[in-house]
Amino acid sequence: MIRDEIKAAQIGAMKARDSARLGAVRLIMAALKNRDIEARTGGGPADPGSSPGAGDDVLVMDVLSKMGKQRRESIEMFEKGGRAELAAAEAAELAVIESFLPRQISDAEANAAIAALVAQAGATSVKDMGAVMALVKVQLAGQYDMGKASGLVKAALS
Repeated sequence: MIRDEIKAAQIGAMKARDSARLGAVRLIMAALKNRDIEARTGGGPADPGSSPGAGDDVLVMDVLSKMGKQRRESIEMFEKGGRAELAAAEAAELAVIESFLPRQISDAEANAAIAALVAQAGATSVKDMGAVMALVKVQLAGQYDMGKASGLVKAALS
């Protein structure tokens, strides 16, 4: 499970006295704890998936993906604002976050996977986009940006 990898990384960073990595791992753990509390109290999205291990990995990948997206946006803004030191700090956090995510697939690989999922769903028009996106979210979870995937699905169905 990804959660176990994160806990092991925290222990490893503490033993290695790697304060930068430890700080990033602690941010990840805090975000996961917040997400767990939201799910438990009903204030946020429920835990996806029915089996505890698989559902938890999906939840963790979702949290990590959002954290990665936030870091990429921050890096872009800091670079535009001429704050290279802050952009470098965000880039270091992003590297730690991405180390727990599955390998990101290329646009070409995503197009091929989406074409296969469109065929699998028997989708013929944009009206079938919801069904295809449900498959895409399961198949490409954590491997591809869902915002980009939505555009690719729409293009495939047009």
